[in-house]
Amino acid sequence: MELIDGKKIANEIKDEIANQVRKLLAAGGRAQHLAAILVGEDPASETYVNNKAKACKQVGFESSTYRFPPDVTEEELLETVGFINRDDEIDGLIVQLPLPDHIDSQKVIQSIRPEKDVDGFHPVNVGRMTIGLPSFVSATPYGIIELLRRSSIETKGKNCVVLGRSNIVGKPVSILMARNQEPGNATVTVCHSKTRDLKAITSAADILIVAIGRPEFVTADMVKEGAVVIDVGIHRVPSDKTRSGFRLIGDVKFEQVSKKASHITPVPGGVGPMTIASLLINTLKAFKKEIYN
Repeated sequence: MELIDGKKIANEIKDEIANQVRKLLAAGGRAQHLAAILVGEDPASETYVNNKAKACKQVGFESSTYRFPPDVTEEELLETVGFINRDDEIDGLIVQLPLPDHIDSQKVIQSIRPEKDVDGFHPVNVGRMTIGLPSFVSATPYGIIELLRRSSIETKGKNCVVLGRSNIVGKPVSILMARNQEPGNATVTVCHSKTRDLKAITSAADILIVAIGRPEFVTADMVKEGAVVIDVGIHRVPSDKTRSGFRLIGDVKFEQVSKKASHITPVPGGVGPMTIASLLINTLKAFKKEIYN
């Protein structure tokens, strides 16, 4: 079994971006700028946004966070998105999800200019990705593809099973794995809560991408010997063996599955760091106008 070290690969990507930023600044350019909108005080969202700001600093980007209380109005959020849309010094914008129930998340996402949508959630970017046009790709699926690419994992002709059909991970990564590019060219099956004989399908997968959102759902009997397993899930569970009183686990029962897999991502330190690295890649592309000229 070989561990796919997402933290190491993400650091390599950050080093590459930092080198590009230094060259751009030396040539008289400005620093790239990533903005985030954060509503409420959810600890996980707060940590995630802070980690993004930290990563921006590491590579030489500027970052800003627009914070709002949970009772912020939809109109206020849309006004802020409009302000950021018009600011030519801000290259990328992310809206941290989920938003409170009284706010229409899709309305807010669709108000972002597609050329600043570095999270890849705007319907224009999703549509362009689906038909193979240049686009900003959702950060987590993008990170998964980069993990496979940089780990030299063959995907062409492989049987890939994606467990989960969310708009954020499952659907886009299934499209990316099936596209006529490398990594890609896999035969893809998408499974979900209504799938019958799930074990029979997952145990036939050469590449199993798990984004079902259920702690340690995938066990060894659901995995083919020698499969590549990508675990997207992350959950905090109580633990009396850590100082914090909790530990992080994924959607895959790692101790069992790692004994059968040829390659597997850990949790933490697998897909998670790649999500932030992908946001940095997209922000640099936005600054250089590589997607929308």
